[in-house]
Amino acid sequence: MNNVEPQASDRTENAARLRQQIIAAAGEHFSRYGYDKTTVSDLAREIGFSKAYIYKFFGSKQAIGEAICWNFLSIILDAVDSALADAPSATEKMRRLIGVVANQGVRLFFEDRKLYEIASYSSAEKWQTTVRYGDGLRARLEAILQEGRATGEFERKTPKDEVCRAILRVVQPFTNPLILQYGLDDAAEAATEVAALILRSLAP
Repeated sequence: MNNVEPQASDRTENAARLRQQIIAAAGEHFSRYGYDKTTVSDLAREIGFSKAYIYKFFGSKQAIGEAICWNFLSIILDAVDSALADAPSATEKMRRLIGVVANQGVRLFFEDRKLYEIASYSSAEKWQTTVRYGDGLRARLEAILQEGRATGEFERKTPKDEVCRAILRVVQPFTNPLILQYGLDDAAEAATEVAALILRSLAP
């Protein structure tokens, strides 16, 4: 019995390592050639695995793309969490959330245009990673609204769900890569102005 568990653990760790190896290689390939121009056969040749072997870990090219996409979308959420951790108030948390999302999106665009294109493709096709990212932003926004109402920083008359939906629509120029690419030059300034407008609307 003692021999079985380590073997199962080794297999799990090996599968996770191989999965990450495929994701990393695919990310590099997509960065050079773009998502649309890459096939699973291309990735198989690049990595040195058979196409059938890659399909053991990912059911499709989209599944690989989603894994890569989530890697950098989760980085944005982590950056938001880090920024919110020491914010002294709900008001400041709102400012930081909007600012960090905008700045991280711009950073990704300039650091790796091809991977940014995957994020844009994911948004256009409504991949599950984009839905998951949106849910993550919504959860953080709801927590900020709840805190602001509890401390008296924000008004309480408007239903919270309605407020949350409205804010998410207003910040789409920063959260949606399809829109963000057209406002890169002044994204930071625009995020500051939009945050100020939202906070004025939330004042009790």
